[in-house]
Amino acid sequence: MATNQLLSVDIIAAEALIQLENNLVLANMVNRAPEADIKRQYNGNKTGGKVNIRRPVQYTVREGATAVPQNTEEGQVTLTVDRQRGVDMEFSSVDMTLTISQFSERYITPAMIQLANKIDADLHSLYKRVPNWVGTPGQLIDSFGDFQEGTIRLNEQAVPKDGRYSCLDPRNYAALANNFTTLHLDNLSTKTISRGRLPTVDGVAIDMGQNAQTHTVGAHGGTPLVDGASQDVDYNTVRNSTPFGQTLITDGWATSAGLKEGDVFTIDGVFAVNPVSKAKLDYLQPFVLTADVTTNANAANDTVLNISPAIIASGAQQTVNAAPANNAAINYMGTASTEYVQNLVLRKDAFSLAMVPMELPEGATYKARKSHRGISVRLISVYDGVNDTSLWRFDTLYGIECTDYRQAVRLSGSP
Repeated sequence: MATNQLLSVDIIAAEALIQLENNLVLANMVNRAPEADIKRQYNGNKTGGKVNIRRPVQYTVREGATAVPQNTEEGQVTLTVDRQRGVDMEFSSVDMTLTISQFSERYITPAMIQLANKIDADLHSLYKRVPNWVGTPGQLIDSFGDFQEGTIRLNEQAVPKDGRYSCLDPRNYAALANNFTTLHLDNLSTKTISRGRLPTVDGVAIDMGQNAQTHTVGAHGGTPLVDGASQDVDYNTVRNSTPFGQTLITDGWATSAGLKEGDVFTIDGVFAVNPVSKAKLDYLQPFVLTADVTTNANAANDTVLNISPAIIASGAQQTVNAAPANNAAINYMGTASTEYVQNLVLRKDAFSLAMVPMELPEGATYKARKSHRGISVRLISVYDGVNDTSLWRFDTLYGIECTDYRQAVRLSGSP
């Protein structure tokens, strides 16, 4: 029988990092800003620091032999490190004589499950930056065809095929798994599904996320219209905006209605384009509200919306086939004031997670920090000699952002 030893902060911090990373779901599907970039850019270890992430560069193709030089227009997304999350606990010295496996099972793993869930929930909230929403809101994803709508939209947006994932809420995951038991797939068996694993389907790794968010659609109503033609912008004026968007002047809404960040709509006559070829696609470009807004008290007066993506009608960064016409109708996704689960299909570069290795305060005697593959945990212990107990605090500090809206899709099923 092994002799128990007093556990050190270094051993516990290392185990906490392992358990945190093992229990992350969506965080393991997204881009993690390299630690070297964070250290180079981040100005201090307090909340509110900034990390800049480059937007993809795009070009147009010329025809003929004559060169047509293009400017390299490289924008950036600003990610704010503003989320300090932690778990605090207290132990007696007797607890500290457990083996690390016992201590981890009883204390560290439950704490890191909670912390991982919080990080994943924060990342799931980035659905509010995703304009592409396919399927019928409220319908279960219970067939291969339903699921494939997400990959079709990624393909239409010329998203690379590597590093694709999906994160479905438990009910939709179960509905899809039930359908898959009737299919004949080389890498699928009923036993595999019963163990909670679905295969990679249509190039997408499928997982279940308990932290999938529910969106309540704003109380939209009336006959909303675009108020004023030519409301498109030049890429250079918005290339460093976070989120990537602009304002849109509208009218015709029901009066004093609360529209919500994350609401999705389309505009008549404004179609999506292929980001590479710039060819017009066969569906209207979805737009997402990037801030709550209360419509004007008079339907004839203007209501200004903050939307993403920006309306860019030409050039290398073109997003739509044409700017909206004056009085073009606005069409909302989902029923007013109704809740819909936000399942996600995405490629890793859609969202970014930047976790900062936190400073170790000089005044703390017992302290440790462990980092691996963009995940970092700090542990500080304070001993109470009167009661023979120790306060242990586990901290993380991070920022999240949607870094490429085209590489994510909100997915619902079909009737």
